Amino acid sequence: MRRLALALLPCAVAVLVHLCLTPLKRLSVSDSDEVHEVLVGVLSARHHHELRHAIRETWLGYLRDQPHFQHRVGVKFIVGRHGCPIPEEDREDPYSCTQVELSEIWAGQDEEIELVTVSDPAVLAPSDVSAIALDFKVLHPVVITRLGVFPSGTRAELQSNVTVKLLQLDQEEPVVTARFSAISPGTMVNGVWYKPVEQFILPKGFEGTLVWESLDSAGLSTVNSSSVRLRDGGGVLKISSIAEGILPHRSALGFPGLAGGFTFTIYDGDGLLGILRGRPARMEHHASRLRREDAALQQESLQHGDMVFVNVVDTYRNVPSKLLQFYKWSVGNANFNLLLKTDDDCYIDVDSVLMKIDHNGLKRSNFWWGNFRQSWAVDRVGKWQELEYASPAYPAFACGSGYVVSRDLVQWLASNADKLKAYQGEDVSMGIWMAAVGPQKYQDPGWLCEKECYLDMLSSPQHTAEELRILWDRKRACGDPCGCPWGH
Repeated sequence: MRRLALALLPCAVAVLVHLCLTPLKRLSVSDSDEVHEVLVGVLSARHHHELRHAIRETWLGYLRDQPHFQHRVGVKFIVGRHGCPIPEEDREDPYSCTQVELSEIWAGQDEEIELVTVSDPAVLAPSDVSAIALDFKVLHPVVITRLGVFPSGTRAELQSNVTVKLLQLDQEEPVVTARFSAISPGTMVNGVWYKPVEQFILPKGFEGTLVWESLDSAGLSTVNSSSVRLRDGGGVLKISSIAEGILPHRSALGFPGLAGGFTFTIYDGDGLLGILRGRPARMEHHASRLRREDAALQQESLQHGDMVFVNVVDTYRNVPSKLLQFYKWSVGNANFNLLLKTDDDCYIDVDSVLMKIDHNGLKRSNFWWGNFRQSWAVDRVGKWQELEYASPAYPAFACGSGYVVSRDLVQWLASNADKLKAYQGEDVSMGIWMAAVGPQKYQDPGWLCEKECYLDMLSSPQHTAEELRILWDRKRACGDPCGCPWGH
């Protein structure tokens, strides 16, 4: 569970960000547009053809086949207009569209690379903290060979006890450790004391942190990052900024900075050369695949008329921007009272949704209906890595499998779309944006947060196309998507 019992800090940051935003107001809509009580926006990845097809065969097909629903509910798939032009093998991670910038400077060589060298001891200064940490990410496999620590100020010797640890982010047990003291300082190389460590291959995608600790006051020496050149092995390492005001990637293990270094070798340098030399052909092949994908999407859109292409590159990190662009489209091109947002891997019980709207009087303004997560801890690593939101916990946000917002809230989001900051996920981004408005929340556990099944559920996420069809077939056969008695 990612839920931690953290006290939610006041949403001062979110409120300050939004002080200059446009207030709630009515936007004009084309008179020729058909009026729908509920507009459903389904976030869908460009390549999820099978999931869209399954939805059209199940709950969306049911809506279109029932005349009394045709004017109550409209459904649009939200798709990014652009595919990422970088092949996945050449990206920093599968969630964004950032290219790994590698060079052949060190490829194929077995020599040790020093992260940092200190040619002038005058750049060193005593630290006023007892722990300093540097975060990094591996973009091509490396082997860490030695850990190092800076000497005590301008003197070459080491005057205190220092422990250097290499950890995987958010892990307590270090991968390797080296201990330094005045009696056993190690070997001095280019202004840094080093000790060898057991060698492990750190794979591509490894996110680590180097921590220097000393129990002595002013036991660590630091250096201004602008005073030294950090060597990344031609791009095989991505070193995090240590400038003030930059959030660390991790839980606080030490003050962000530099109190030493490490040496490393590039693993499989020949393989790195192969990756670099094969990139032009991969780029050409990927571009050809994107052109075919564009053509298939246009054909799909013409055939079904239920797709909205928004002007973003379709990656996971861009989903919040994708949602904001759909909100802008919706207020300019559709007449609706409520907007239901869901994902293309979600089962939706449209009958139950409409029944609750009718029986519970949910046609309101300043209204947000969903299953809200409270005091949810902010991750600093992994798929949900958040480096922009400073608080340790998010404001309340609705599970992404399904939630409903009133038209006036959609209009506010659309009006301010160019000013709102996109965070790591659309569900937490929505919570931060809505914290500035303070809508009336209607809590409903029927919008499931995990892949589960209950008779009275409104939505269930994380399903394959085949699972969506099975859930729907059971619902139509006996009224229970979770299973029918024998004979149905």
